[in-house]
Amino acid sequence: MKYKHTLTMLAVTFFSHYCIAQAGNGMDADDFKPASTNQPGKKYPQVTAGGKVRASIAAPQALKVQLDIGGKKYDMVKDENGVWTGESMPQDEGFHYYQLNIDGASVPDPGSLYFYGAGRWGSGIEIPATDQDFFALKDVRHGLLSENIYFSKITNAWRRCFVYTPAGYTENSKTRYPVLYLQHGSFEDETGWATQGKANLILDNLVADKKAVPMIIVMDNGYAYTPQDTAAANKRMPSFGTFEKVMVNEIIPMIDTKFRTITNREHRAIAGLSMGANQTVRILMNNLDKFSFFGGFSGTANYPSAEAIDPATFMDGKFRDGTAFNKQVKIFFLGLGTKEPNPFPGSVGAFRAMLDKQGIKHVYYESPQTAHEWLTWRRDLQQFASLIFKD
Repeated sequence: MKYKHTLTMLAVTFFSHYCIAQAGNGMDADDFKPASTNQPGKKYPQVTAGGKVRASIAAPQALKVQLDIGGKKYDMVKDENGVWTGESMPQDEGFHYYQLNIDGASVPDPGSLYFYGAGRWGSGIEIPATDQDFFALKDVRHGLLSENIYFSKITNAWRRCFVYTPAGYTENSKTRYPVLYLQHGSFEDETGWATQGKANLILDNLVADKKAVPMIIVMDNGYAYTPQDTAAANKRMPSFGTFEKVMVNEIIPMIDTKFRTITNREHRAIAGLSMGANQTVRILMNNLDKFSFFGGFSGTANYPSAEAIDPATFMDGKFRDGTAFNKQVKIFFLGLGTKEPNPFPGSVGAFRAMLDKQGIKHVYYESPQTAHEWLTWRRDLQQFASLIFKD
């Protein structure tokens, strides 16, 4: 494999530029501007170049209002017109879920667009990122993002996935494309990668810069239940086995029928973030006849600590033969933010140690100054997509 095991130098270089750029941005300047994630015409919420957030809401009868963001609640102040306004401390760059707390009730901010995350539809805000150009809407050729509704016999329910087809797909009816199956994280859904993750824009820009191969991306819902999975469904817990069956027996055949795909393992990849990484590594290892590329973003196998993983027993010994693994999997990619909370550094560290012990080649990327959040995963996707489906 011609790729190095780590992208450490890339991360170091990026962080150096990050620090220089932030110093020039005026980190403490109160240059509040409406967030890019606001509903049309809404003045609030606002953000600064340094990451502060200012929220405002009219609630004249309320006794206490707080801005809840980044794991902390900030008291807001009411003026003579009954309008509450408050500010947060600087937040990390990237996309964050948040809410307002009015007299003890957590509610969405009416000024924000709504996003599905944390198990609900609610507010989200984009803190400007120094490297946001790679996922920006630019004057390049754009692919098409379509909603695909289908009935699953396995779950006995209607489901949907979003499918990205690259620029040029409709012009040339003979060209066939490789496919990346891309999964969201826990308490999110199939809208996550296209909305919060900006997967389509990331691929548009990569392809325009000739840094990635044009590909189809399929984004489905990782929560799948058979009629017998009642307990898991009620608790909103993932049923990994059921989703694997849906992926292998329904989604892939459907996509290969409806879209112009290249229908072999050498042109099929699977990736996911957090819960989605844990789901997809299992799908990969149980179906090596169907996939040649894997991306695990902020998660690998839900292993909770940094203690040694025994390859003889881990996932039924599927990582035991490193030589065979390296012949079958062209790219095995792992990504992590440098500010990720426990248990993720320990889990990914233990997993990488096991891979090294078995002589399994893998690419490791660290996203500078990001935690378990969408900017980490956007960067992961940018790195991963630039590696796959290339000779």
